Amino acid sequence: MASSLPVDAIRTLSEQHAKPPNVHFQYGTAGFRTLGNILDSVVFRVGILAALRSKRLDGKTIGVMVTASHNPEHDNGVKLVDPRGEMLEAAWEVHATNLANAPTTDAFIDALDAFVKTAKIDLSKPARVVYARDTRPSGPALIAALEDGFKAISAEARDAGVTTTPVLHYLVKAINTKGTKEAYGDDSEEGYLQKLSTAFKKLVAGKPAIPPLVVDCANGVGAIVGEKLDKHLGGTLKLLLHNTAIDTAGALNNSCGADFVKTSQRLPPSLASVLKPGQRACSLDGDADRLIYYYLDERGQFHMLDGDKIAALVAAFIVELTKSAGLDGEIQVGIVQTAYANGGSTKYLSERLPVKCVPTGVKHLHHAAEHYDIGVYFEANGHGTVLFSSDTVNKLSTYQPSTPAQSTALNHLINLTQVINQTVGDALSDMLLVEVVLAHKSYSGVEWDSLYVDLPNRLVKVVVPDRGIFKTEDAERRLVSPPGLQGKIDELVRRYEGGRAFVRPSGTEDVVRVYAEATVRSQADELAFRVAGLVYDEVGGDPAKRPAEFL
Repeated sequence: MASSLPVDAIRTLSEQHAKPPNVHFQYGTAGFRTLGNILDSVVFRVGILAALRSKRLDGKTIGVMVTASHNPEHDNGVKLVDPRGEMLEAAWEVHATNLANAPTTDAFIDALDAFVKTAKIDLSKPARVVYARDTRPSGPALIAALEDGFKAISAEARDAGVTTTPVLHYLVKAINTKGTKEAYGDDSEEGYLQKLSTAFKKLVAGKPAIPPLVVDCANGVGAIVGEKLDKHLGGTLKLLLHNTAIDTAGALNNSCGADFVKTSQRLPPSLASVLKPGQRACSLDGDADRLIYYYLDERGQFHMLDGDKIAALVAAFIVELTKSAGLDGEIQVGIVQTAYANGGSTKYLSERLPVKCVPTGVKHLHHAAEHYDIGVYFEANGHGTVLFSSDTVNKLSTYQPSTPAQSTALNHLINLTQVINQTVGDALSDMLLVEVVLAHKSYSGVEWDSLYVDLPNRLVKVVVPDRGIFKTEDAERRLVSPPGLQGKIDELVRRYEGGRAFVRPSGTEDVVRVYAEATVRSQADELAFRVAGLVYDEVGGDPAKRPAEFL
């Protein structure tokens, strides 16, 4: 094992990025995420960790993204991206957490030293990273801390500037596959835009003109990349960009964006005077990795088309194409959902293709989707993508169609592999994918919405003293602890027609989430508030503070 840690350089720079006392940092699915003004030391240390990850993987390029996605503007975060554009290997999350919480510079250096030994990192290997940030005001200062981390360990670092999270994931994969037969595309934002727009144009060629699409950019970085994408699309699809105030303090994700629409189930107020009856629109989130569609019917009534609706639209279309190409026996299309997927969507999809339910969190969905030849996954919140296995990609490139119709369908499938960003959920790529299907099926929002009817549902948060006592099984659909609670929930659910309910601890805050659905809206609400009341009382919630709506 050659060379040792540059301890002096690390010590000097680490002293400028001291860890705040009495704060515990945790690396989760979304990386580190908390208030932007306390992240300085964490981001500095992540710079060093990213370099070590690269050395451990023989100098492959690692990505670092500074963003807090759909969170309020005062939050920020940082996450690592592995060489294929996927999330950091789960085993390293613990190391990231340990290093971030070392109380002093000396403790940090000791922890680094121990980590280098246990992870068997050869420090003589090169370290390469590519990094970017979203539009948050705390971003520039955190990037400076990150760059100090790179400097401390002499990493070769490439600044990708201000861009979306999915573009950074794309860049990591493009850089690492450059010059191989798996080459993912030109390793630049321009290359990304070129790849998506070229495939989109081929997919909609010969289809009737597509009406313009209203896009809510959440006053985030999607506004910047969205504007460039609009230019690349030329006349094929006009994007009417709204909520593009990236320099207005406090505007990011505020009463707009995918998360606002999904949780409040209504139109962003800023679009009230923009959207006309019959017109479709979509919302991105703050870093453009989530997408929610919606439309107003002729009465001006709002209808949401969430991740479940997107999954149903896309999966059914891909199944159709594989059949039309004569590949239905050869390629298995599957779909992955979580317990939050609406029962209406699960029923519709399971009549058409295999459906697998996994615990909440992108890594679980992504991993399960990799087991299919073509795996579709979307969370109800609008985060998702489609994965084509390398065998499938090879099959598509060598398959000999026997009729013109088969040849057309085959070309569509090949172009879909290009329009879809397979590294991660990507709102702009998924938006183009949806528009392709709508163009091919001649659907408006109304026809798409009527593929299946959503069961009325309600999501309720219950504040608990300790979320750690809640343990689940069966892809988070049943509680095993506290003992006896699941039996009481089952008893309640049986009283409601089409009833379903589950309780799971949040991954990010001291609350548990209660999800309930039933055939009638009032019953879904009642069931949710009954289960919430049951949970609150069960864990000894203070009767004086019990929310009035809990039954």
